[in-house]
Amino acid sequence: MTEMPFRSETLSEKQREYMKLIAEIMEIRKRGERPLAFVRTYGCQQNVADSERIKGMLEGSGFGFTDTPDDADFILFNTCAVREHAEDRVFGNVGALKNLKRRHPQILIALCGCMMEQEHVAERIYNSFPFVGLVFGTHSLHHFPELLYSNLVDGRRVFERGVDDKKVYEGIPVHRDGSFKGWLPIMYGCNNFCTYCIVPYVRGRERSREKDVILSEASQMIKSGYKDITLLGQNVNSYGKTLETPVTFASLLGKIDEMDGDYWLRFMTSHPKDCSRELIDTIAGGKHISRHLHLPFQSGSDRILKAMNRHYDRKKYLETVNYAKERIENVSLTSDIIVGFPGETYEDFKQTLSLIREVEFTSLFTFIFSPRKGTPAEKMDDPIPASEKSKWFRELLDVQEEIAAKRCASMVGQTERVLIEGEKEKTGELNARTSGNIIVELEGDPELIGTFQNVKITQARNWILKGELI
Repeated sequence: MTEMPFRSETLSEKQREYMKLIAEIMEIRKRGERPLAFVRTYGCQQNVADSERIKGMLEGSGFGFTDTPDDADFILFNTCAVREHAEDRVFGNVGALKNLKRRHPQILIALCGCMMEQEHVAERIYNSFPFVGLVFGTHSLHHFPELLYSNLVDGRRVFERGVDDKKVYEGIPVHRDGSFKGWLPIMYGCNNFCTYCIVPYVRGRERSREKDVILSEASQMIKSGYKDITLLGQNVNSYGKTLETPVTFASLLGKIDEMDGDYWLRFMTSHPKDCSRELIDTIAGGKHISRHLHLPFQSGSDRILKAMNRHYDRKKYLETVNYAKERIENVSLTSDIIVGFPGETYEDFKQTLSLIREVEFTSLFTFIFSPRKGTPAEKMDDPIPASEKSKWFRELLDVQEEIAAKRCASMVGQTERVLIEGEKEKTGELNARTSGNIIVELEGDPELIGTFQNVKITQARNWILKGELI
């Protein structure tokens, strides 16, 4: 079945008028010299990118920003529904705001993001956290100013979720958190419906941004001095399928790569079923594209992959990975793994271990299965006790630690071009990252943060390299 194209619209003048009205109101309500907002983001990079757009609208509404909730006039938590642990943290941290609201009743407290698109969560917030005045889901970001204005003027709680008009909204102002590393969303939503995943239910169906809009934003970021740009989507490999004139992700990536400048280009996340040879060839021939491919395989067992509704098998995954190894020089491969999926046996798990040994990943993001309310996997029979899954998990980490240590050791003596990203608080050392997404620690002047440098690798640990500036 062919997907219907999604329409793009620009942030309306109506919303910009609401931003002006909010600025006038907050000039009166502010507690200090300027109204301040505290924004905390949970979860994935897509949530970070959403928060940067919310902060752009807040900035347009007269707000500055603070890292301390106690100093804020407006507090927003942008939430994640992918893991139970993330949800528990949100509820705990929201509960902790009760006393702050009691001391300063004029503070506005809001929740948004993926958790808010779940009915049972919204009901719990409504009933148990009466001091939360504004709740909105992922589909309402484009008229956040209107929702905030309503809460300010009426004083009534505003709850909006489940309103997906299947459009992509452009022209939303962005307040980026970083000055040299930046996120660039190219699409939203997901069509894959993996049985364990809540994302399609809370972010909606897949829809791509127009190619020219993305190219323009990428060009602006490069001209503004961004050195590390990550293209974002739940499945970037299926970018362009919902556009009126379809475009492949590989062609979009290649067009950005052609832009002049000194920068690295990354992307996430890739679904193995859509990872084409065209994409791998584009990475191999790129001037700026990172030699890092994050390709989640989740399980090495075909039986479990089918139960997960992943639409590929072990053979296809290995064919893709082997082609990437063949074509991309010094490619760094990373992946996601779920341990203890419902119905998984130790024999299934051993197939995951064997795939890890065969591929030799640089690093892995590993999780013990966490059932998400509303997904098919939540209702699957899951007889393996948590204690047994924890043993498997430890075994997996031991195998990957051995592989990572071997890979890092092989890099000692090599010279790597790295991006200096920050300074370690306790030691004063600098943190850097290679094109292959491997962390390097080194001595150096903090003024180097945000620059590319050549570093000789002098020491290897299990996950991190040590180096010295050349």
